[in-house]
Amino acid sequence: PLHPFTQRGARLQPLYARSLSLTSSQNVSETPPARADSTFKVTMVPGDGVGPELMTAVKEVFKAADVPVEFEEFHLSEVQNMASEEKLEDVLSSMKNNRVAIKGKIHTPMEYKGELASYEMRLRRKLDLFANVVHVNSLPGYSTRHNNLDLVIIREQTEGEYSSLEHESVSGVVACLKIITREKSRRIAKFAFDYATKKGRSKVTAVHKANIMKLGDGLFLQSCAEVAELYPKIKYESIIIDNCCMQLVQNPYQFDVLVMPNLYGNIIDNLAAGLVGGAGVVPGESYSAEYAVFETGARHPFAQAVGRNIANPTAMLLTASNMLRHLNLEYHSNMVSEAVKKVVKQGKVRDDCVCLCDHV
Repeated sequence: PLHPFTQRGARLQPLYARSLSLTSSQNVSETPPARADSTFKVTMVPGDGVGPELMTAVKEVFKAADVPVEFEEFHLSEVQNMASEEKLEDVLSSMKNNRVAIKGKIHTPMEYKGELASYEMRLRRKLDLFANVVHVNSLPGYSTRHNNLDLVIIREQTEGEYSSLEHESVSGVVACLKIITREKSRRIAKFAFDYATKKGRSKVTAVHKANIMKLGDGLFLQSCAEVAELYPKIKYESIIIDNCCMQLVQNPYQFDVLVMPNLYGNIIDNLAAGLVGGAGVVPGESYSAEYAVFETGARHPFAQAVGRNIANPTAMLLTASNMLRHLNLEYHSNMVSEAVKKVVKQGKVRDDCVCLCDHV
């Protein structure tokens, strides 16, 4: 079976960008803007596994497309002896100064070494990156069961099951606390409805397990319903998480925007990515009131592929394109995204290179 970071269709091999060049044969409707006097500074954290290789692809594409972005690169890893409080603070300082970052997956070891909160979780909390947004969109050229999918998953990612509150009360008995608050539930619900309004979407579906977790998920569901009343033009529904998983597989077209607590969002992000080709094709981003961090929609280090030139850079390149749009670099954003989509559609790839040179 194929790892989700690789995708092989009738004509497609695993994608990896190694060499790209800018040519005059651009297929972008806008004309290039005048070069800005200064560049945008963006924090880059390559992460673990194939993250550094994917970031190399991003840097080479940006260079080929003459994108006015300067990266401040930091290597932070819990499994490569590149993690410390000092390094974490350096990354946070850069992110706070630049307000925009692009990052790979920082792998979290399963072994307990005295600290329950991973560096990933600590970054999210320190920056209050409460909203994770994953736009699941079919790419012509990938052979999948469902075509023309277009749905958005919005995940609250600062509380819930990821609160790092666990303890062993007696030997062999562990309590793991799931924290749900009205404030953060209403905040993510409002974010989802605002997103739907801004993007011209018609429906928001709250995903929950309130039939079992009557107080915790009950509060989340109640908060979503209260916020929904403020947006009469947006249809509101709710669905139990297990039924949601089945419905996504059977008929994903019924969904538009889905909003959910932390753990459910992690699961649904990965399930939905599988519907359109795997973890290597879906972009994502996380927001606070002040900062934006761009990362792939389904987060996997894919360590077994390091150095083999089989990691699919599509998700990271589309993530980088979304970052450029966030920076109001529409021309460069469209250039990168359209080039990637054209390459995928045409199947103009080979094992060690994405041939974007004719399209960027």
